[in-house]
Amino acid sequence: MSALADLTARRLRWLVAKAQSEGQVPSIVAGIVRDGELVWADGAGAVPGEVRDTQYKVGSITKTLTAVLVLQLVEDELLSLDAPASDVLGAVGYGDRSIRQLLAHSGGLPAEPAGAWWERTEGGSFDELAAANDGSVAAYEKDRRFHYSNLGFGLLGEVVARLRGQTWWEAVSQRILDPLEMKRTSYQALGVHAEGWSVHPYAQTLITEPLPDTAAMAPAGQVWSTVADLATYCRFLLEGHTEVLSAEALALAFTPQSGEEHAGLAYAHALGFQIFRGGSGTLVGHGGSMPGFHAICLVDRTRRTGVVALVNATSGVPVAALGASLLDELEQREPALPPVWAQRDRANRVRGRAGRVALGCHPLRPCL
Repeated sequence: MSALADLTARRLRWLVAKAQSEGQVPSIVAGIVRDGELVWADGAGAVPGEVRDTQYKVGSITKTLTAVLVLQLVEDELLSLDAPASDVLGAVGYGDRSIRQLLAHSGGLPAEPAGAWWERTEGGSFDELAAANDGSVAAYEKDRRFHYSNLGFGLLGEVVARLRGQTWWEAVSQRILDPLEMKRTSYQALGVHAEGWSVHPYAQTLITEPLPDTAAMAPAGQVWSTVADLATYCRFLLEGHTEVLSAEALALAFTPQSGEEHAGLAYAHALGFQIFRGGSGTLVGHGGSMPGFHAICLVDRTRRTGVVALVNATSGVPVAALGASLLDELEQREPALPPVWAQRDRANRVRGRAGRVALGCHPLRPCL
């Protein structure tokens, strides 16, 4: 791990320590990626193991793994983004929503599945999930507005499982984690890991949070990971990977699909990925929240930087804002170098002139 300057590292550590203290949470670990490499990692509070290797539950960052699996199916021509989920799942509730709508949270599905609170309850089979959610309680009409839905990713996980002929988790392991060598990312906690806590608002004592197997809802938020593994994932999001998903396919995944008017263009949702205003323009990735944990994983594709932050508390730290502030501090202290300019080759220059002539543009006047 190539180090940052001491002052930069100190400032980053201060931001993490400040968030841990003011948020009154047991621990925070964080890491910075630059040009695909983990260049800094640190933590604050009672981290039970080595900062880079301690597992935390990452919540809805899991959704991006599900999205990658879905986009692999699209690349393999086994699935169309605009096909209804019922083409794979049959007559299930909300099956008339397209794969694109489910990924972009634009299908108007309820935010949560019917029944017990899935994040705190042992999950059941997909058939049980489908039986409890018959499609009669839509929040909005399709494509009416952005409405975040965990239920939609339960459907997408089953789409992956049926088309691949294996469980959703087997697909995650074989088609994402193994090629990227993310060996400390797992379905349940494995090895050294942080406990999930809520903090009593008055007594300032810790209360244990449940860690269920969410089963059919697992594609929405089950996974555990580490700073080091998510730094590897940041590199994938920046560069693509020949065995997982190409950079071109990721560019499609990061194209805005839906958003909220009241957000003032500060937030949009792509194909399973969140887009925040910040950095060089936009930050792409996802936040995560499960009982006992908060997490963020974001990349700035222009600056080729990324950030991971993991917290073992139900509330207290706005992790997306913390991640953005860490990237801002890095840019202020050690700015990313702009790409080297080089002249285009003669063939490109000739094609460029021909294009301008064809459009009736003058060489000294911009084409509009």
